[in-house]
Amino acid sequence: MFETLPTVLDIEASGFGRGSYPIEIGLARADGSSCAFLIQPLDEWTHWDPKAELLHGIARERLVREGYPVRQVACWINDEMEGIDKAYSDSWGYDNTWLSLLFHHAGMLPHFRLEALRILLNEAQQAMWSDTKEAIITECGIHRHRAGEDARLLQLTYQRTCKLIEND
Repeated sequence: MFETLPTVLDIEASGFGRGSYPIEIGLARADGSSCAFLIQPLDEWTHWDPKAELLHGIARERLVREGYPVRQVACWINDEMEGIDKAYSDSWGYDNTWLSLLFHHAGMLPHFRLEALRILLNEAQQAMWSDTKEAIITECGIHRHRAGEDARLLQLTYQRTCKLIEND
């Protein structure tokens, strides 16, 4: 029995905490495809944590050069989410804050809600989540801490934990 995959959203940021902002948003669609957009920082977005850059590997200069304007990214996300009322995130507290910041500065409202991915998981899935995720990273050679690939990784992990439970 094939179940529709949840739409998963992931955000990479300039750092954590006060002053941080989104730098890349990735989406794993219900059909299993994924995409991501770099975000051009606004002039007032000055916080930059070199430790975060070591994780995601995206230089601020690259964002200035290759990133898309905030409003364009917000429009893109709303277009992608057309007809879908929820997306899921594994770091809801951070991702929801950064998503809200993006839409606020775009002067728009999101047409969907961001929910915590864990609400979709039962206890057995939660127990096997970490090991399953690590196995998929190894098998698929996924480049961690890039928004599109992380969103797809979460979706693949969800899908595999569902299958493992089903076959148990």
